[in-house]
Amino acid sequence: MTTFQALVLGLVQGLTEFLPISSSAHLALIPWLFGWQDPGLAFDVALHFGTLIAVLWYFREEWGQLIVAAVSIVRKRRIETVEEKRVVFLILATIPGAIAGLLLEKKAETAFRAPALTATALIVMGIILWAADRFSRRERELSTMRWLDSLLIGVSQVFALLPGVSRSGSTITTGRLLRLDRQSAAVFSFLMSMPIIAAAVVLKGPGVLRSGGLSPQLIVGVLAAAASSWLAIAILLRYVIRHSFGIFALYRIVLGIAVFAVLYARG
Repeated sequence: MTTFQALVLGLVQGLTEFLPISSSAHLALIPWLFGWQDPGLAFDVALHFGTLIAVLWYFREEWGQLIVAAVSIVRKRRIETVEEKRVVFLILATIPGAIAGLLLEKKAETAFRAPALTATALIVMGIILWAADRFSRRERELSTMRWLDSLLIGVSQVFALLPGVSRSGSTITTGRLLRLDRQSAAVFSFLMSMPIIAAAVVLKGPGVLRSGGLSPQLIVGVLAAAASSWLAIAILLRYVIRHSFGIFALYRIVLGIAVFAVLYARG
């Protein structure tokens, strides 16, 4: 892999991780479209270290409050405040994705990365995202979340193992179906990304370093992913205050159709 390719993949990973358009789909499709060697899921996980840095830094105040709340739960052995409830909700939302990731790891690295399957997931999830956002009433703030809401959003994250579904896309869509307003659905999706991304980095990171070392390409990719992730979070949270997710749904559908067109052209 060249430094330029690592830069492109890092920028794409960062921008698409938090926008509901599927980072895994883009990381699988770009090498396929341009004839690059697919760096595989291990490199994808390495790039996630950059997105982890971004989500920790952007929400640093919220993480500070959540850490204090977690300590308070342990000391008091009861849950009272909104922050304490959010700690529990984030734990509940993480469990389904963690279990599915361990059980379906091999499939995620091989069969799930087929272009036709990715294109189908892009289109189907784009339609579902548009419908959920279009017809859901925007009346609930994040402070009104219940334990069942967090569990359902966590279950929806399981489907993100399939490239094209999108972790943020599936969780934001479920949040909208549960009548969370757009910004609240996005914020919870971003916060719940931290545990699952951190777990993947901790589990896969040492193996990546052992196999390829801390190469210049890896460093470039991680830094690019961190910068573009921060930008994507900032842009989306401002954008959804006044706009719908419709533009992202349309992009997903167009991209999926384009992939099928390329498949047809290549025979």
